[in-house]
Amino acid sequence: SECVSGCVCPEGLFDDGRGGCVEQKDCPCSHNNEWYSSGDKIKVDCNTCTCQKGIWKCTDDVCYGTCMIYGSGHYNTFDGKFYDFDGSCEYVATQDFCGDKNSSGSFSIITENVPCGTTGVTCSKAIKMFLGVSDDSQSVSNKEYKEIQRDVGDDVQYWNRTVGLYLVIEASNGVMLIWDKQTSIFIKLSPNYRGKVCGLCGNFDDKANNDFTTRSGLQDTNSLNFGNSWKQSPMCPDVTQEIKPCDLKPHRKSWAEKECSIIQSEVFKICHSKVNPLPYYEACVHDACSCDSGGDCECFCSAVAAYAQECIKAEACVFWRTPDIC
Repeated sequence: SECVSGCVCPEGLFDDGRGGCVEQKDCPCSHNNEWYSSGDKIKVDCNTCTCQKGIWKCTDDVCYGTCMIYGSGHYNTFDGKFYDFDGSCEYVATQDFCGDKNSSGSFSIITENVPCGTTGVTCSKAIKMFLGVSDDSQSVSNKEYKEIQRDVGDDVQYWNRTVGLYLVIEASNGVMLIWDKQTSIFIKLSPNYRGKVCGLCGNFDDKANNDFTTRSGLQDTNSLNFGNSWKQSPMCPDVTQEIKPCDLKPHRKSWAEKECSIIQSEVFKICHSKVNPLPYYEACVHDACSCDSGGDCECFCSAVAAYAQECIKAEACVFWRTPDIC
């Protein structure tokens, strides 16, 4: 669409949008406000796109979905909806037991959220992963990993291994849990689960606008109503208001904004056109303000690492850690 024939170029040649005239076969393509020459390839999730005559031609592989839960109540669903929820209870992060009471499923992942700091925000303290009919359970909490055999039934095989900073639990049913042994959890699901899961991580159907589907199957626009519906115990209180820790701790705000500005700085410039830095910057400031019971550097580092992780997924590798920063 950017490559046009007309009075700007000799007949048969096209304006390439960069001040030159080219044949149609050499028309460039645009992606995230950057120009790519004909024949250039880019990765979009698990697919490869090639620029051909000014149009992207992409492979059509179905990709794994990733949900991220990190810091003090930040969620990025399988379909890329970013929201905050500060509930103090056990909640369904994701499961394939959806719909009627008797629906069969092969897994359930529960997050136990507890208050961290004094402002009322919550962090994920433990994650429980139930696999297969047997209810085999793995749980990760307080930097420890436990396996609990619940009862005997159809088994789902699983493996755990350590990769760099992360503990990875992988199951034969296409479910993977990645934990940084701090406050970040990544849940990866194989494409077979597309549109078949529910919980705080959304429904993995490629549509972010219906991710706030409550336990009763209704769509909501309010993150609090949505989050409250997925609590495991009716005894837990509902969350009634969004917590703004920088308003409660104004003396921490300028420090938080200064530290978190790295996300919007030149350091991450290569990623800005690929992953919008604003929600991650705001989440970082939120976390840096709320971490007032020690560990404030850990909170800041986790928040920046979350943005770096999304950059890596978008093929923008950023080396941001230094001896002074995390």
